[in-house]
Amino acid sequence: MEFGMILILFVASIPTILAEDISYGTIVVDGTTSIAQTDDNFVCATIDWWPHDKCDYKQCPWHYTSTITLDLSHPILTKAIQAFNRLRIRIGGSLQDQVLYNVGNLKSPCHPFRKMKHGLFGFSKGCLQMKRWDELNHFFNATSVMLTFGLNALYGRHKLKGSLWGGEWDSSNAEDFIKYSISKGYQIDSWEYGNELSGNGVGAHVHADRYGKDLIHPKKIIKELYKGSQFEPLLVAPGGFFNQQWFTKLLQVSGSNVLDAISHHIYNLGAGSDPKLVSKILDPNHLNKVANTFINLARTVQTHGPWSSAWVGESGGAYNSGGPHVSDTFVNSFWYLDQLGMASKYHTKVYCRQTLIGGNYGLLNATTYVPNPDYYSALLWHRLMGKTVLAVGSNASPFLRSYAHCSKGRIGVTLLVINLSDQTKIITDVQNGMNNNIKLATEQQNISRKSFSWCLKNTASGAEIKASSDKYSYREEYHLTPKNGYLQTRTMVLNGIPLELTSTGNIPRLDPIRVNVKSPISISPLSIAFIVFPDFVAPACR
Repeated sequence: MEFGMILILFVASIPTILAEDISYGTIVVDGTTSIAQTDDNFVCATIDWWPHDKCDYKQCPWHYTSTITLDLSHPILTKAIQAFNRLRIRIGGSLQDQVLYNVGNLKSPCHPFRKMKHGLFGFSKGCLQMKRWDELNHFFNATSVMLTFGLNALYGRHKLKGSLWGGEWDSSNAEDFIKYSISKGYQIDSWEYGNELSGNGVGAHVHADRYGKDLIHPKKIIKELYKGSQFEPLLVAPGGFFNQQWFTKLLQVSGSNVLDAISHHIYNLGAGSDPKLVSKILDPNHLNKVANTFINLARTVQTHGPWSSAWVGESGGAYNSGGPHVSDTFVNSFWYLDQLGMASKYHTKVYCRQTLIGGNYGLLNATTYVPNPDYYSALLWHRLMGKTVLAVGSNASPFLRSYAHCSKGRIGVTLLVINLSDQTKIITDVQNGMNNNIKLATEQQNISRKSFSWCLKNTASGAEIKASSDKYSYREEYHLTPKNGYLQTRTMVLNGIPLELTSTGNIPRLDPIRVNVKSPISISPLSIAFIVFPDFVAPACR
C-alpha cells in the first residue's frame, strides 16, 4: 500500500518535473572599476498628500495615509522605518503645488483639501498647519528619517491657457516655512521645487525658461537662510517626467551650481487598471524600454549640468494609485528590484518609491500598516547593496536579470539575480573578470549574449577565474519566492520562511543561508535572489 502511494505521487509529479526546464550559464562580475555610484541612502519612499477620498477605478485605496492624516503613533510604522536605520523619505506628490503653509504672512485662507470640480486634480488648495509639521518632524527625528520636502512651485502663478501656468513664483510662503523649520532646528536634507510641471505636465505645466529662472530664487533663499549652518540642504527639481529638451533648457537657464539634483518620475507599467500589468512586469523586453530614459537623462546631466546628479523622485510602476492586487503583491518585486538595479547603473543617486504607505503601491498596507512584499525587497537592497556599482555580463537566459554592487558595510560583492521565466530554473556560476582581463561592454551598461560568449570562449584557456580570495568558503544567499507559488500573494518567502511580523509586531529577521562558494547558483523559476560573496576580490570596492 505504501509503495503504491509513493508510485502514485511520483507519477503525478512527472508533469511538473518535465515542465521545469534547466538553463546553464555564467555571470561575470568586473570588480576592477566602478561604473556608477549611488547615494548612501539610495532607497527612498514617499509620503503623499492625497486625502482619503482620492479614488481611481471605483476604488479609494489611500485611506488616511496622507502627510496630514497619517497615524504617526502606529507602532508598525515606527518599526518599519527604523529597520532601515536611516530611510530617506520624500514628502510630495500631485497636490504638492496646492499646499499652503500656515505660517508668517500667508495671503490666502488655509483650509484642508476638499473635492472641487474644477480644481487641479479635482481638489481645492490644502493647508499644512505648523502643529502638524511639528508632529511630523518629531516623528522623523525619532525614526532617523532623512527628509526631502517638496515645495509649492505654483504659488503666485496664474493659469494662462489649457494646463499652462505663467507668472513669477511668489516665494514668500515657502520662505516663511523654511524660516520656521530652521527656527525649530528641523533637519531637512533637501528641498524639492515643484511636482510634475515639466514638459506638458500632468495637471499643470510651466515653460522651462520660466522654471529655470525661478529656480535661482529658492537656491538664493536656501543659501541665505542656512548661512553659517553646518549643513546646507540640497535643491532638487523638477520632479516631473523626463523631456530632454525641457530638462536641458532648465539646466541651461538656471545655470551652474543652482540645481543639486535633477529629479524625474517613472511609471513605465502604464495605468493601474491595465489587465496586462503582470505580463508587462515579467517581460524583459518591456522592462528594458525605460533604459533609454535613464541613459538620456544621464547624458543630459553630464553635458549640461555636471554639477548636478540624477534622482528618481517618484516611481510607483503603475500610475493612478497603482494596480490593485498587483502593486502590493510579490510579482511587483520583479519590476521594483529591476528598477533599483537599472537606475543605479545609469548613475541615479536616489530612487524614491511611490509610496511608503498609501494607494495600492505602498510598501506598507494602507490600513493595517503591515509590510507588503516590496517592503522586504527595499529593506534587503538597503542592507546589502553598497553605493559602488559594478559591471555585470551573462550568457545565461535572457530572462535572467543580474546586477552587482560592492557589499554594504563590509568587504566583498553582492549580486542581485532575477529570474523572470515561469518554467526555467537557471543554474549559473559566478566568475571574477579581473584575473583574465574579461572586458565587459559598459558603454550602455549592457552586453550582448554574442559578444559575451566571445569573451568567455577567449578566456577559457587562461588561468582559472577566482570569485574570491579563498578566505571564505561560503557565500550568503537570500532567495525570495511567493507563498504557495502564487505570484499575487501579499506574503513573500525568504529561504522557505514566510516574512511576517513577529508576535510582538516587530519586523522579522532577514537571515541568509550559507552555501559552499564553489557550488553553482540555482535560481528557481519566477524567483529573486541576493547573493553575497564576502571575499570577492574587487579593487573597486576598497
